[in-house]
Amino acid sequence: MQMSARYWGVLLVLCGAIFLEGIDVAMLNVALPSIRAELGMSTGELQWVMSAYVLGYGGFMLLGGRAADLFGRRRMFVFWLSVFLLFSGLGGFATEGWMLIAARFVTGVAAAFMTPAGLSIITTSFAEGPQRDRALLIYSGTAAGGFSVGLVVGGLLTAVDWRWVFFAPVALSAVILVAALALVPKSPRPERAGQGVDLGGAVTVSAAIVLLVLGVERASHTGVGWTVGTLAAGLAFLAAFVAVERRVANPLVRLGILRRGSLVRANVVGLLFAAGFFGFQFLVVLYLQELRGWSTLETSFAMIVIGVDAILSPTLTPKLVDRFGNARVIFGGLLLAALSYAMFLPVGADWTYPMMLPSLIILGLGFSLAYGPLTIVATEGVEESEQGLAGGLLYTSFQFGAALGLSGATAVNVAATDSTTPTALLDGYQAALTVPLATALLAVTVGAFGLRGRSRAKPAPPTATVASASDRVETPVNP
Repeated sequence: MQMSARYWGVLLVLCGAIFLEGIDVAMLNVALPSIRAELGMSTGELQWVMSAYVLGYGGFMLLGGRAADLFGRRRMFVFWLSVFLLFSGLGGFATEGWMLIAARFVTGVAAAFMTPAGLSIITTSFAEGPQRDRALLIYSGTAAGGFSVGLVVGGLLTAVDWRWVFFAPVALSAVILVAALALVPKSPRPERAGQGVDLGGAVTVSAAIVLLVLGVERASHTGVGWTVGTLAAGLAFLAAFVAVERRVANPLVRLGILRRGSLVRANVVGLLFAAGFFGFQFLVVLYLQELRGWSTLETSFAMIVIGVDAILSPTLTPKLVDRFGNARVIFGGLLLAALSYAMFLPVGADWTYPMMLPSLIILGLGFSLAYGPLTIVATEGVEESEQGLAGGLLYTSFQFGAALGLSGATAVNVAATDSTTPTALLDGYQAALTVPLATALLAVTVGAFGLRGRSRAKPAPPTATVASASDRVETPVNP
């Protein structure tokens, strides 16, 4: 399963981009208190710094994935990486809260187009099977590593000046952009003769996802009426989108792709897994900083152990997938995530770090088993012309799940905390920790249905596999 230097170069560029996206989000999380202090932002305004990115990212991900299929994967990747670079830098020059919020929204939109384009370049460049699986597992491990490294780097940069949290990604994205122009081969614009762009579908689906993410993201900060109205409007746009897609000759999203049981299951599990993962991390950070009084940097170093998945995803996970198949490996990862949340549930006000460590390590292991194989299942067997769409669907599920998990954990935490005493804070955290546990158990239930079908066939004998991979490597990459 050897890959040529050219293939490694393409993979390196794409891993750099997903690492950039992860490190950007993680560093901003750490810098929020410093940003509020300098720009004089209220808590509600500060929350919009994160929400604006989530809205841009989640709201346009599906459109971004399809745009890669229609207009060229390399073209979309390079263009939106440039936009990401520009607006990340502009965020560092913000002197008012609204400037930073606007910059983060556009940065999120850029990531929504760039990320599925990068994923589809991998899935169309590497032969389906062991070679593609290996590339995707390296890719997913790099994404996790970016988030873990970002927690620590963000703490260090914020100690100097929070604006470096925005300037640092500019330097990294500039390097990735130059490398992409040099290493990712050009490809002709996809043939679209006689195919019009589905503007109606693009507008309705983007409006639907933006409103649904907005409703979930703001649920714990606004009244019930506003939340219900926003979600209802999102569902109405979603219904309009389905109606449009059924009528147009060349839909933005071919609804028939949702008949693939494995694809739908991977997206549902991905949504639930992301909800638990991000909700849990959010609560642990609150526990360490608000109740225990740990500094931002201490918290970052405590959480970095979850980043063990950056090492395990490209090393251990491929071996397990080869032996047991994607469905069993995903199921094992979901079980480990549920175990991790359950172990942290009885957290006390005097827990030492060694008492927390097993839960954090098990979560990192669970992530390494679930995330990469989910990416494989969500794109496996999909036609090359729809790989961008498949990637967009998966990342939309992840993003919506993250918003759902954060909102649900926050709502339960606020409802269960009746004062600011240590006992009340601890009661609130323990109550809210049931949210990630519940979503993990639901993910386990859905994931179990994947065990009923046949596992992916074992790869061909080594000689045949190597020959096939070698043949693939010698053909030009055609993203």
